[in-house]
Amino acid sequence: MDFKQMYQEKLVSAEKAASVIKSGDWVDYGWTTATPVAVDKAIAKRLPELTDVNFRGGILMWVPEIFKIENPAEHMTWNSWHMGGIERKAIAQGFSYYAPIRYSELPRYYRESQTKPDVAVFQVSPMDEHGFFNFGPNASHMAAVCETSKVVIVEVNENMPVCFGGTEEGVHISHVDMIVEGDNPAIAEMGGAAAASDVDEAVAKLILEEIPDGACLQLGIGGMPNAVGALIAKSDLKDLGVHTEMYVDAFVDIANAGKITGARKNIDKGRQVYAFGAGTKKLYDYLNKNPECMSAPVDYTNDVRTISALDNFMSINNAVDLDLFGQVNAESAGIKHISGAGGQLDFVLGAYLSRGGKSFICCSSTFKKKDGTLESRIVPTLAPGSIVTDTRANIHYLVTEYGKVNLKGLSTWQKTEAIISVAHPQFRDQLIAEAEKMHIWRASNKR
Repeated sequence: MDFKQMYQEKLVSAEKAASVIKSGDWVDYGWTTATPVAVDKAIAKRLPELTDVNFRGGILMWVPEIFKIENPAEHMTWNSWHMGGIERKAIAQGFSYYAPIRYSELPRYYRESQTKPDVAVFQVSPMDEHGFFNFGPNASHMAAVCETSKVVIVEVNENMPVCFGGTEEGVHISHVDMIVEGDNPAIAEMGGAAAASDVDEAVAKLILEEIPDGACLQLGIGGMPNAVGALIAKSDLKDLGVHTEMYVDAFVDIANAGKITGARKNIDKGRQVYAFGAGTKKLYDYLNKNPECMSAPVDYTNDVRTISALDNFMSINNAVDLDLFGQVNAESAGIKHISGAGGQLDFVLGAYLSRGGKSFICCSSTFKKKDGTLESRIVPTLAPGSIVTDTRANIHYLVTEYGKVNLKGLSTWQKTEAIISVAHPQFRDQLIAEAEKMHIWRASNKR
């Protein structure tokens, strides 16, 4: 095949690409840094002529042009696999909705669902000599999207890092219908290295004590997981491995400190495995053409069978709040949506199945409301509408700045006592009183 000739035959303007979208279509916008730019602008120009266009994507890192049209709810819906701040604001405008699913299930969902994408459009790196466009740090579910879409449009960005994998990290030109050469914008950055708080540092130190040499790491997004990463980079730990949903800046720091070799991994030895990556330019530069890093589909990275095959797997994730039964909410504040299910439960389950594995749910014991009032993140029961991300049967370790407790297998009264022991002292008596009302506090419990 003459790939260069095929490229020229399929090369179109952003306006031509946008013209294929019809009212009622399902249009897939990819994921995080792969969200289209040039074609998005062109779609936004003609969207006022259309109705009931259903877009799908996730973790938006900038406001798409389609969000900026007049009365977007009259013309479109945005259906998100995982929400960030931009999408939360769009909920209030009446056109953004969350699609609840375990992240690991996305590839199968696309392949088996009756609702196939009519059009898929997303950013890729330039075509290589073999005719492949790389998905960048977004392997995730993108191969399944391409396989099932009626029309596949790629928007080439010369700044998109090429992320090696092994399977499903790119799409061949023979499976692409249209090619758009965009304006090559810089890859969007997420979450610069904010200084860790004293609470973050306290939690990180407690978790660090549990991590052995040769452990395999999964870090969630947020201040606490990054604080753990910073401490690991300064520690004496060695031969660490990486197998994670999201590749974050902390891994780059740990690797540059010489702590990551992957030498003791049971599978994918020597490789840092991830489903997608988002962070600063430092991260994208590190991932670009780095054979040590393995971009993989999310039904591999987040499969509990894959995770459990890795000894001493350490899963570290955040929570919004949790209750005295051990139910963990990492998705909402009551009915106010925050993020999504993601892969947290997959890693909680997989880490416990791993030989020597541990799952840590970490959070500050309190937070301040807008009026300055101090509120406990540990509550008697979750607020109405709050989502149970991890059930009470699944939680392993809970860590706050006041300590860490292993909750696995405890009776309700034991679990309640352990949870209250790491709550802020100001709220412990109140929590005990509520636990007594719920009949999950024994008279013999320590006060």
